[in-house]
Amino acid sequence: MLPLADQVLELLSLERTPFWTYAISALLLAALALLLRPLLQLLGLFHRYYVNCQRLHCFPQPPRRNWLLGHMGMIEPCEEGMVRVSQLVAAFPNTFLTWMGPFLPFLSLVHPDYLKPVTTASVAVAPKDYLFYGFLKPWLGEGLLLSNGQRWGQHRRMLTPAFHFDILKPYVKIFNQSTNIMHAKWQRLVSLGSPSLDMFEQISLMTLDSLQKCVFSHSSNCQEKPSDYIAAILELSNLVVRRQHRLLHHIDWIYYLTAEGRRFHRACDTVHRFTADVVQQRRLALSCMGREAWLQAKQGKTVDFIDVLLLAKDEDGQELSDEDIMAEADTFMFEGHDTTASGLSWVLYNLAHHPEYQQQCREEIQELVKDKPLEELEWEDLSQMPFTTMCIKESLRLHPPVTIISRRCTEDIKLPDGRIIPKGNICLISIFGTHHNPTVWPEPEEAQ
Repeated sequence: MLPLADQVLELLSLERTPFWTYAISALLLAALALLLRPLLQLLGLFHRYYVNCQRLHCFPQPPRRNWLLGHMGMIEPCEEGMVRVSQLVAAFPNTFLTWMGPFLPFLSLVHPDYLKPVTTASVAVAPKDYLFYGFLKPWLGEGLLLSNGQRWGQHRRMLTPAFHFDILKPYVKIFNQSTNIMHAKWQRLVSLGSPSLDMFEQISLMTLDSLQKCVFSHSSNCQEKPSDYIAAILELSNLVVRRQHRLLHHIDWIYYLTAEGRRFHRACDTVHRFTADVVQQRRLALSCMGREAWLQAKQGKTVDFIDVLLLAKDEDGQELSDEDIMAEADTFMFEGHDTTASGLSWVLYNLAHHPEYQQQCREEIQELVKDKPLEELEWEDLSQMPFTTMCIKESLRLHPPVTIISRRCTEDIKLPDGRIIPKGNICLISIFGTHHNPTVWPEPEEAQ
Protein backbone atom coordinates (compact mmCIF):
# COMPACT_ATOMS: atom_id res chain seq x y z
CA MET A 1 0.00 0.00 0.00
CA LEU A 2 1.26 3.48 -0.90
CA PRO A 3 2.12 5.92 1.91
CA LEU A 4 -0.66 8.39 2.70
CA ALA A 5 1.26 11.33 1.18
CA ASP A 6 1.69 9.40 -2.09
CA GLN A 7 -2.00 8.50 -2.11
CA VAL A 8 -2.89 12.20 -1.75
CA LEU A 9 -0.49 13.12 -4.57
CA GLU A 10 -2.01 10.47 -6.80
CA LEU A 11 -5.53 11.64 -5.91
CA LEU A 12 -4.61 15.24 -6.80
CA SER A 13 -2.78 14.10 -9.97
CA LEU A 14 0.45 15.78 -8.78
CA GLU A 15 3.97 14.69 -9.64
CA ARG A 16 5.77 12.80 -6.89
CA THR A 17 8.64 15.22 -6.45
CA PRO A 18 10.39 15.68 -3.08
CA PHE A 19 8.84 19.16 -2.75
CA TRP A 20 5.26 17.96 -3.15
CA THR A 21 5.89 14.94 -0.94
CA TYR A 22 7.22 17.14 1.89
CA ALA A 23 4.44 19.71 1.39
CA ILE A 24 1.66 17.13 1.57
CA SER A 25 3.31 15.44 4.55
CA ALA A 26 3.51 18.80 6.36
CA LEU A 27 -0.14 19.52 5.64
CA LEU A 28 -1.16 16.09 6.90
CA LEU A 29 0.85 16.59 10.11
CA ALA A 30 -0.75 20.00 10.63
CA ALA A 31 -4.21 18.51 10.14
CA LEU A 32 -3.38 15.74 12.58
CA ALA A 33 -2.17 18.31 15.14
CA LEU A 34 -5.39 20.30 14.73
CA LEU A 35 -7.41 17.15 15.37
CA LEU A 36 -5.29 16.07 18.32
CA ARG A 37 -5.50 19.42 20.12
CA PRO A 38 -9.29 19.38 20.78
CA LEU A 39 -9.05 15.67 21.53
CA LEU A 40 -6.39 16.31 24.17
CA GLN A 41 -8.45 19.21 25.56
CA LEU A 42 -11.48 16.93 25.75
CA LEU A 43 -9.44 14.24 27.50
CA GLY A 44 -8.14 16.86 29.93
CA LEU A 45 -11.67 18.03 30.60
CA PHE A 46 -12.86 14.50 31.35
CA HIS A 47 -9.83 13.90 33.58
CA ARG A 48 -10.57 17.04 35.63
CA TYR A 49 -14.22 16.00 35.82
CA TYR A 50 -13.23 12.52 37.05
CA VAL A 51 -10.82 13.93 39.66
CA ASN A 52 -13.46 16.42 40.84
CA CYS A 53 -16.06 13.63 41.19
CA GLN A 54 -13.60 11.61 43.28
CA ARG A 55 -12.97 14.59 45.56
CA LEU A 56 -16.71 15.22 45.95
CA HIS A 57 -17.44 11.62 46.99
CA CYS A 58 -17.11 12.60 50.65
CA PHE A 59 -20.27 14.74 50.41
CA PRO A 60 -23.66 13.01 50.72
CA GLN A 61 -26.30 13.49 48.05
CA PRO A 62 -29.99 12.62 47.75
CA PRO A 63 -31.06 10.10 45.08
CA ARG A 64 -30.97 11.55 41.57
CA ARG A 65 -34.07 11.63 39.40
CA ASN A 66 -32.08 9.87 36.66
CA TRP A 67 -28.57 9.89 35.19
CA LEU A 68 -29.37 12.62 32.63
CA LEU A 69 -31.31 15.18 34.69
CA GLY A 70 -29.54 14.60 37.99
CA HIS A 71 -31.50 16.51 40.64
CA MET A 72 -33.05 19.03 38.24
CA GLY A 73 -36.70 19.73 39.01
CA MET A 74 -36.38 18.30 42.52
CA ILE A 75 -36.55 21.75 44.15
CA GLU A 76 -39.01 24.03 42.37
CA PRO A 77 -39.49 27.73 43.29
CA CYS A 78 -42.74 27.10 45.14
CA GLU A 79 -44.05 25.95 48.51
CA GLU A 80 -43.47 22.28 47.68
CA GLY A 81 -39.89 23.10 46.76
CA MET A 82 -39.26 24.78 50.11
CA VAL A 83 -40.76 21.78 51.92
CA ARG A 84 -38.32 19.61 49.99
CA VAL A 85 -35.42 21.82 51.11
CA SER A 86 -36.49 21.38 54.74
CA GLN A 87 -36.57 17.61 54.26
CA LEU A 88 -33.09 17.61 52.73
CA VAL A 89 -31.70 19.76 55.55
CA ALA A 90 -33.18 17.38 58.14
CA ALA A 91 -31.42 14.49 56.39
CA PHE A 92 -28.16 16.36 55.65
CA PRO A 93 -27.80 19.06 58.35
CA ASN A 94 -24.38 20.39 57.29
CA THR A 95 -23.94 20.13 53.55
CA PHE A 96 -25.09 18.01 50.61
CA LEU A 97 -24.40 17.64 46.91
CA THR A 98 -26.83 18.00 44.02
CA TRP A 99 -26.32 17.82 40.25
CA MET A 100 -27.74 19.86 37.41
CA GLY A 101 -27.67 17.30 34.64
CA PRO A 102 -24.89 14.70 34.60
CA PHE A 103 -21.89 17.06 34.75
CA LEU A 104 -22.57 20.15 36.91
CA PRO A 105 -22.38 19.70 40.72
CA PHE A 106 -23.62 22.14 43.37
CA LEU A 107 -22.56 21.95 47.00
CA SER A 108 -25.31 23.24 49.29
CA LEU A 109 -24.22 24.66 52.65
CA VAL A 110 -26.97 24.69 55.30
CA HIS A 111 -25.24 25.20 58.66
CA PRO A 112 -23.65 28.45 59.96
CA ASP A 113 -20.34 26.73 60.72
CA TYR A 114 -20.15 25.47 57.14
CA LEU A 115 -21.24 28.75 55.59
CA LYS A 116 -18.56 30.70 57.42
CA PRO A 117 -15.44 29.51 55.50
CA VAL A 118 -17.09 30.53 52.21
CA THR A 119 -18.83 33.74 53.28
CA THR A 120 -15.72 35.06 55.07
CA ALA A 121 -13.35 34.14 52.23
CA SER A 122 -11.99 36.99 50.15
CA VAL A 123 -13.73 37.93 46.92
CA ALA A 124 -10.77 36.47 45.04
CA VAL A 125 -11.29 33.06 46.68
CA ALA A 126 -15.12 32.93 46.63
CA PRO A 127 -16.45 35.38 44.03
CA LYS A 128 -20.07 35.56 42.92
CA ASP A 129 -21.00 32.82 40.52
CA TYR A 130 -22.46 34.06 37.24
CA LEU A 131 -24.26 30.88 36.19
CA PHE A 132 -27.46 32.36 37.64
CA TYR A 133 -26.50 35.96 38.37
CA GLY A 134 -25.49 36.30 34.72
CA PHE A 135 -29.15 36.13 33.65
CA LEU A 136 -29.62 39.54 35.31
CA LYS A 137 -26.73 41.25 33.53
CA PRO A 138 -28.62 42.38 30.37
CA TRP A 139 -31.03 44.13 32.74
CA LEU A 140 -28.87 45.32 35.66
CA GLY A 141 -25.46 45.76 34.02
CA GLU A 142 -22.44 46.10 36.32
CA GLY A 143 -24.31 47.33 39.41
CA LEU A 144 -23.42 46.35 42.98
CA LEU A 145 -25.30 43.07 42.75
CA LEU A 146 -23.30 41.75 39.79
CA SER A 147 -19.93 43.50 40.07
CA ASN A 148 -16.91 41.98 41.78
CA GLY A 149 -13.51 42.90 43.13
CA GLN A 150 -12.09 46.38 42.72
CA ARG A 151 -15.09 47.74 40.81
CA TRP A 152 -17.48 46.55 43.54
CA GLY A 153 -15.33 48.11 46.27
CA GLN A 154 -15.03 51.44 44.44
CA HIS A 155 -18.78 51.71 43.77
CA ARG A 156 -19.67 50.60 47.30
CA ARG A 157 -17.56 53.42 48.75
CA MET A 158 -19.07 55.94 46.34
CA LEU A 159 -22.63 54.84 47.21
CA THR A 160 -22.10 54.99 50.97
CA PRO A 161 -23.48 58.57 51.22
CA ALA A 162 -26.79 57.32 49.80
CA PHE A 163 -27.34 55.41 53.06
CA HIS A 164 -26.48 58.25 55.42
CA PHE A 165 -29.11 58.82 58.09
CA ASP A 166 -29.80 62.38 56.89
CA ILE A 167 -30.49 61.07 53.36
CA LEU A 168 -32.74 58.21 54.48
CA LYS A 169 -34.73 60.07 57.12
CA PRO A 170 -36.93 62.09 54.70
CA TYR A 171 -37.82 58.88 52.86
CA VAL A 172 -40.03 57.85 55.79
CA LYS A 173 -42.63 60.40 54.68
CA ILE A 174 -42.52 58.93 51.17
CA PHE A 175 -43.01 55.41 52.57
CA ASN A 176 -45.97 56.64 54.59
CA GLN A 177 -47.54 58.36 51.57
CA SER A 178 -47.25 55.23 49.43
CA THR A 179 -48.62 53.07 52.25
CA ASN A 180 -51.58 55.41 52.74
CA ILE A 181 -52.37 55.14 49.03
CA MET A 182 -52.31 51.35 49.35
CA HIS A 183 -54.59 51.36 52.42
CA ALA A 184 -57.08 53.68 50.71
CA LYS A 185 -57.11 51.38 47.70
CA TRP A 186 -57.79 48.35 49.92
CA GLN A 187 -60.67 50.10 51.65
CA ARG A 188 -62.17 51.07 48.30
CA LEU A 189 -61.84 47.55 46.88
CA VAL A 190 -63.36 45.99 50.00
CA SER A 191 -66.26 48.45 49.96
CA LEU A 192 -66.90 47.44 46.34
CA GLY A 193 -67.19 43.80 47.42
CA SER A 194 -63.73 42.36 46.65
CA PRO A 195 -63.62 39.11 48.68
CA SER A 196 -59.83 38.87 48.71
CA LEU A 197 -56.66 40.66 47.64
CA ASP A 198 -53.34 39.33 46.32
CA MET A 199 -51.17 40.77 49.08
CA PHE A 200 -47.83 40.31 47.30
CA GLU A 201 -49.10 42.05 44.16
CA GLN A 202 -50.49 44.97 46.16
CA ILE A 203 -47.37 45.41 48.29
CA SER A 204 -45.09 45.07 45.25
CA LEU A 205 -46.83 48.03 43.65
CA MET A 206 -46.48 49.99 46.89
CA THR A 207 -42.73 49.29 47.16
CA LEU A 208 -42.21 50.15 43.49
CA ASP A 209 -44.16 53.36 43.99
CA SER A 210 -41.94 54.23 46.98
CA LEU A 211 -38.73 53.38 45.14
CA GLN A 212 -39.60 55.41 42.06
CA LYS A 213 -40.07 58.43 44.30
CA CYS A 214 -36.89 57.78 46.32
CA VAL A 215 -34.66 56.82 43.39
CA PHE A 216 -35.95 59.08 40.59
CA SER A 217 -38.22 61.64 42.35
CA HIS A 218 -40.86 60.37 39.93
CA SER A 219 -44.48 59.57 40.73
CA SER A 220 -46.11 57.19 38.25
CA ASN A 221 -49.19 56.64 40.43
CA CYS A 222 -48.63 52.96 39.62
CA GLN A 223 -50.86 51.80 42.49
CA GLU A 224 -53.89 53.35 40.82
CA LYS A 225 -53.17 53.07 37.09
CA PRO A 226 -50.98 50.92 34.79
CA SER A 227 -47.34 51.91 34.24
CA ASP A 228 -45.27 50.45 31.40
CA TYR A 229 -42.08 50.88 33.44
CA ILE A 230 -43.48 49.14 36.53
CA ALA A 231 -45.02 46.37 34.42
CA ALA A 232 -41.64 45.79 32.75
CA ILE A 233 -39.85 45.43 36.12
CA LEU A 234 -42.44 42.94 37.38
CA GLU A 235 -42.18 40.95 34.14
CA LEU A 236 -38.36 40.90 34.23
CA SER A 237 -38.37 39.65 37.84
CA ASN A 238 -40.68 36.79 36.88
CA LEU A 239 -38.82 35.87 33.69
CA VAL A 240 -35.42 35.64 35.41
CA VAL A 241 -36.75 33.12 37.94
CA ARG A 242 -38.40 31.04 35.22
CA ARG A 243 -35.19 30.96 33.16
CA GLN A 244 -33.13 29.59 36.04
CA HIS A 245 -35.20 26.40 36.08
CA ARG A 246 -35.08 25.68 32.32
CA LEU A 247 -31.74 24.22 31.31
CA LEU A 248 -31.97 24.95 27.57
CA HIS A 249 -32.83 28.58 28.33
CA HIS A 250 -29.42 28.94 29.99
CA ILE A 251 -27.98 29.15 26.46
CA ASP A 252 -28.38 32.78 25.37
CA TRP A 253 -28.95 32.25 21.66
CA ILE A 254 -31.65 29.65 22.34
CA TYR A 255 -33.33 31.78 25.02
CA TYR A 256 -33.57 34.90 22.85
CA LEU A 257 -35.23 32.88 20.10
CA THR A 258 -38.06 31.92 22.47
CA ALA A 259 -41.17 34.00 23.22
CA GLU A 260 -39.97 34.54 26.78
CA GLY A 261 -36.55 35.68 25.57
CA ARG A 262 -38.14 38.24 23.26
CA ARG A 263 -40.36 39.47 26.11
CA PHE A 264 -37.26 39.80 28.31
CA HIS A 265 -35.50 41.86 25.62
CA ARG A 266 -38.49 44.20 25.17
CA ALA A 267 -38.91 44.68 28.94
CA CYS A 268 -35.18 45.50 29.28
CA ASP A 269 -35.54 48.16 26.58
CA THR A 270 -38.50 49.72 28.42
CA VAL A 271 -36.64 49.88 31.74
CA HIS A 272 -33.41 51.16 30.19
CA ARG A 273 -35.18 53.91 28.23
CA PHE A 274 -36.87 55.22 31.37
CA THR A 275 -33.66 55.19 33.45
CA ALA A 276 -31.57 56.71 30.65
CA ASP A 277 -34.05 59.58 30.16
CA VAL A 278 -33.99 60.47 33.88
CA VAL A 279 -30.19 60.27 34.14
CA GLN A 280 -29.57 62.30 30.97
CA GLN A 281 -32.06 65.02 31.94
CA ARG A 282 -30.59 65.26 35.45
CA ARG A 283 -27.02 65.30 34.08
CA LEU A 284 -27.94 68.12 31.70
CA ALA A 285 -29.49 70.14 34.54
CA LEU A 286 -26.39 69.61 36.70
CA SER A 287 -24.09 70.71 33.86
CA CYS A 288 -26.15 73.84 33.20
CA MET A 289 -26.39 74.91 36.86
CA GLY A 290 -22.96 73.85 38.05
CA ARG A 291 -22.20 71.70 41.09
CA GLU A 292 -22.41 74.49 43.71
CA ALA A 293 -25.66 75.96 42.41
CA TRP A 294 -27.10 72.44 42.15
CA LEU A 295 -26.24 71.70 45.79
CA GLN A 296 -27.68 75.05 46.85
CA ALA A 297 -30.94 74.32 45.04
CA LYS A 298 -31.20 70.98 46.87
CA GLN A 299 -30.96 72.56 50.33
CA GLY A 300 -34.01 71.60 52.40
CA LYS A 301 -35.30 69.22 49.73
CA THR A 302 -35.35 65.44 49.57
CA VAL A 303 -32.22 64.20 47.79
CA ASP A 304 -32.97 61.16 45.65
CA PHE A 305 -30.70 58.28 44.70
CA ILE A 306 -29.90 59.73 41.26
CA ASP A 307 -28.75 62.98 42.89
CA VAL A 308 -26.37 61.09 45.17
CA LEU A 309 -24.95 59.08 42.28
CA LEU A 310 -24.45 62.17 40.09
CA LEU A 311 -22.53 63.92 42.85
CA ALA A 312 -20.50 60.88 43.96
CA LYS A 313 -16.71 60.91 43.50
CA ASP A 314 -14.02 58.44 44.48
CA GLU A 315 -10.69 59.19 46.18
CA ASP A 316 -9.20 60.35 42.86
CA GLY A 317 -12.12 62.62 42.02
CA GLN A 318 -13.50 60.16 39.45
CA GLU A 319 -17.26 60.39 38.88
CA LEU A 320 -19.68 57.62 37.90
CA SER A 321 -20.53 57.42 34.21
CA ASP A 322 -24.12 57.55 33.00
CA GLU A 323 -23.93 53.79 32.38
CA ASP A 324 -22.75 53.21 35.97
CA ILE A 325 -25.58 55.34 37.37
CA MET A 326 -28.17 53.53 35.24
CA ALA A 327 -26.85 50.15 36.40
CA GLU A 328 -27.00 51.11 40.09
CA ALA A 329 -30.48 52.66 39.76
CA ASP A 330 -31.86 49.60 37.94
CA THR A 331 -30.23 47.34 40.55
CA PHE A 332 -31.87 49.15 43.46
CA MET A 333 -35.25 49.17 41.76
CA PHE A 334 -35.03 45.39 41.35
CA GLU A 335 -33.47 44.45 44.67
CA GLY A 336 -35.45 46.97 46.68
CA HIS A 337 -38.98 46.24 45.51
CA ASP A 338 -39.02 42.45 45.33
CA THR A 339 -37.29 41.59 48.60
CA THR A 340 -39.17 44.24 50.59
CA ALA A 341 -42.54 43.22 49.16
CA SER A 342 -41.82 39.55 49.89
CA GLY A 343 -40.70 40.26 53.46
CA LEU A 344 -43.72 42.48 54.24
CA SER A 345 -46.17 40.00 52.70
CA TRP A 346 -44.83 37.16 54.83
CA VAL A 347 -44.94 39.31 57.97
CA LEU A 348 -48.64 39.97 57.40
CA TYR A 349 -49.22 36.28 56.61
CA ASN A 350 -47.49 35.07 59.74
CA LEU A 351 -49.23 37.62 61.98
CA ALA A 352 -52.57 36.53 60.51
CA HIS A 353 -51.70 32.95 61.52
CA HIS A 354 -50.87 34.10 65.06
CA PRO A 355 -53.61 36.55 66.07
CA GLU A 356 -52.29 36.71 69.63
CA TYR A 357 -48.95 38.05 68.35
CA GLN A 358 -50.78 40.38 65.98
CA GLN A 359 -52.69 41.82 68.92
CA GLN A 360 -49.47 42.37 70.90
CA CYS A 361 -47.95 44.23 67.94
CA ARG A 362 -51.08 46.34 67.61
CA GLU A 363 -51.04 47.26 71.29
CA GLU A 364 -47.36 48.13 71.15
CA ILE A 365 -47.88 50.44 68.16
CA GLN A 366 -51.00 52.02 69.70
CA GLU A 367 -48.99 52.79 72.82
CA LEU A 368 -46.29 54.36 70.66
CA VAL A 369 -48.65 56.66 68.77
CA LYS A 370 -50.42 57.99 71.86
CA ASP A 371 -48.20 61.07 71.92
CA LYS A 372 -47.19 61.22 68.25
CA PRO A 373 -49.16 60.52 65.05
CA LEU A 374 -48.01 57.50 63.04
CA GLU A 375 -47.03 59.78 60.14
CA GLU A 376 -44.57 61.66 62.36
CA LEU A 377 -42.70 58.65 63.72
CA GLU A 378 -38.92 58.81 63.34
CA TRP A 379 -36.28 56.08 62.96
CA GLU A 380 -35.47 56.37 66.66
CA ASP A 381 -39.06 55.47 67.57
CA LEU A 382 -38.59 51.98 66.14
CA SER A 383 -36.48 51.07 69.18
CA GLN A 384 -39.67 51.37 71.21
CA MET A 385 -41.27 48.44 69.36
CA PRO A 386 -39.20 45.46 70.55
CA PHE A 387 -41.95 42.86 70.18
CA THR A 388 -42.94 44.00 66.69
CA THR A 389 -39.25 43.98 65.72
CA MET A 390 -38.91 40.38 66.98
CA CYS A 391 -41.96 39.33 64.96
CA ILE A 392 -40.49 40.85 61.80
CA LYS A 393 -37.14 39.11 62.36
CA GLU A 394 -38.80 35.76 63.05
CA SER A 395 -40.88 36.11 59.89
CA LEU A 396 -37.68 36.77 57.95
CA ARG A 397 -36.21 33.58 59.43
CA LEU A 398 -39.22 31.51 58.45
CA HIS A 399 -39.58 33.05 55.00
CA PRO A 400 -36.40 34.85 53.89
CA PRO A 401 -37.02 36.96 50.73
CA VAL A 402 -33.74 35.67 49.25
CA THR A 403 -33.59 31.93 49.80
CA ILE A 404 -30.16 31.21 48.32
CA ILE A 405 -26.99 32.87 47.02
CA SER A 406 -24.11 31.28 45.12
CA ARG A 407 -20.31 31.49 45.13
CA ARG A 408 -17.70 29.79 42.95
CA CYS A 409 -14.54 28.66 44.75
CA THR A 410 -11.35 29.60 42.92
CA GLU A 411 -9.26 27.77 45.54
CA ASP A 412 -9.78 24.76 47.80
CA ILE A 413 -11.73 25.73 50.93
CA LYS A 414 -11.52 23.67 54.12
CA LEU A 415 -14.70 22.98 56.10
CA PRO A 416 -14.87 22.61 59.91
CA ASP A 417 -14.93 18.80 59.74
CA GLY A 418 -11.80 18.68 57.57
CA ARG A 419 -13.51 18.02 54.25
CA ILE A 420 -12.40 20.15 51.32
CA ILE A 421 -14.52 22.02 48.80
CA PRO A 422 -12.48 21.53 45.60
CA LYS A 423 -11.68 24.66 43.66
CA GLY A 424 -13.87 25.37 40.65
CA ASN A 425 -17.08 24.16 42.30
CA ILE A 426 -20.21 26.23 42.91
CA CYS A 427 -21.40 26.58 46.51
CA LEU A 428 -25.06 27.30 47.17
CA ILE A 429 -25.36 29.21 50.44
CA SER A 430 -28.84 28.17 51.47
CA ILE A 431 -30.34 30.94 53.60
CA PHE A 432 -33.69 29.15 53.79
CA GLY A 433 -32.04 25.82 54.59
CA THR A 434 -29.92 27.31 57.38
CA HIS A 435 -32.98 29.05 58.86
CA HIS A 436 -34.85 25.72 58.87
CA ASN A 437 -32.01 23.55 60.13
CA PRO A 438 -33.20 21.48 63.13
CA THR A 439 -29.65 21.32 64.53
CA VAL A 440 -29.67 25.12 64.76
CA TRP A 441 -33.34 25.89 65.51
CA PRO A 442 -35.52 23.59 67.66
CA GLU A 443 -38.76 22.98 65.77
CA PRO A 444 -37.60 25.19 62.88
CA GLU A 445 -40.98 25.22 61.10
CA GLU A 446 -42.69 26.81 64.10
CA ALA A 447 -42.58 30.47 65.05
CA GLN A 448 -40.11 30.78 67.93
